[in-house]
Amino acid sequence: MNIPRTSFARIVIIGGGFAGISLAKKLSKQEVQVVLLDKHNYHTFQPLLYQVSTGGLEPDSIAYPIRKILKDFPNFHFRLALVEAVKPLTNDVITDIGILKFDYLVIASGSKTNYFGNSEIEKHSMAMKTIPQSLNLRSLILENFEEALLTNNLKERNALMNFVIVGAGPTGVELAGALAEIKKGILPKDYPDLDTRSVQINLIQSSDRILKEMSENASKKAEVFLEKLGVNIWKNVRVTSYDGKTVTTSSDLTFETATLIWAAGVKGATIKGLDVGDFITKGERILVNEFNQVKGFKHVFAIGDVACMESEEFPNGFPMMAQPAIQQGKQLGDNLLRWIEQKPMKPFIYKDKGAMATIGRNKAVVDLKHFKFQGIFAWYVWMFVHLFFLIGFRNRVVVFINWVYNYIRFDREARLIIRPFKRRLKR
Repeated sequence: MNIPRTSFARIVIIGGGFAGISLAKKLSKQEVQVVLLDKHNYHTFQPLLYQVSTGGLEPDSIAYPIRKILKDFPNFHFRLALVEAVKPLTNDVITDIGILKFDYLVIASGSKTNYFGNSEIEKHSMAMKTIPQSLNLRSLILENFEEALLTNNLKERNALMNFVIVGAGPTGVELAGALAEIKKGILPKDYPDLDTRSVQINLIQSSDRILKEMSENASKKAEVFLEKLGVNIWKNVRVTSYDGKTVTTSSDLTFETATLIWAAGVKGATIKGLDVGDFITKGERILVNEFNQVKGFKHVFAIGDVACMESEEFPNGFPMMAQPAIQQGKQLGDNLLRWIEQKPMKPFIYKDKGAMATIGRNKAVVDLKHFKFQGIFAWYVWMFVHLFFLIGFRNRVVVFINWVYNYIRFDREARLIIRPFKRRLKR
């Protein structure tokens, strides 16, 4: 990999998400050698992926080059690589571009879509965890309407304009709201010769309320917002299969649809070598202690979504969200320096800063530690927080300008089929 060996301890970080970038920045000007490995050369701001999928933003607005984030940091190296396995007993990372030795290894590989073992749903549904997946979904949504114009088969046309979203967490709720606004404000102008009133947006949740990780008041208010936008909400319903045409559920409900969007859960993106036995939980997250050390090793760590730090308050680990990942990255940076200097490490303490979700124009719900509010003020807070955590001044400016333009014009300029997505439902 052409990475020089120095007298500094080598810390290898796998993953350039919130956790990995946070750790790398914390170690940036210290006397250690940092090597970051990722299969992409950019960091993705995942909370805004749904806006790429629905044409509100272009992908380069929420992505930022990893090399540019850390370009001025001495002793830092980035390699574009797919990590295939780790060997903690011999201090080796096996990648598609070679083998790399480490002194300390940090796994920050994040999460991936969890289909709960249902291979049929995995094959036919659409996920939205990466920028390529979001672009595929954007193309498919637009292709649906183009194809609906061409068919005289009413059943097929309705299936093309019927969207089913499985999972009513923040991702599912925000996507449903965005699709509802497209139906209301954009489709009648783009497709005047198509009866867009037939567009159906169905949000399916297996539990008894949406946004179940947020307060009950936030859940109820979000449900009211969505229903006013025309979204059909189905609670206590579990999707059991989807063959590319028909969605079957645990109840008598079935849906004829060309598009099933799976937002029903995530699991840890584990790596071979630490993906079995005592290292892993049912959610495929790596078990770590209060210092983020992988159980059984002192020099191997895991942070972010892939790490499961069990506690009395969080028996299944911390929420798989940005804040725990960022906080763990910063804390581990301090702890690694303390460990190298043979000082005792400090246990990680999660500071819950709350949760939020936007449902659309002037509509959001926010749960902070001491305050809970909804409506237009919550929407402004949601926008401010997301702009603040975006990486790069240009990205913040571009996203802000896009939001202002879309708000004033009630438009989404990025509704482009740049790369067609192969349809699964044929006429």
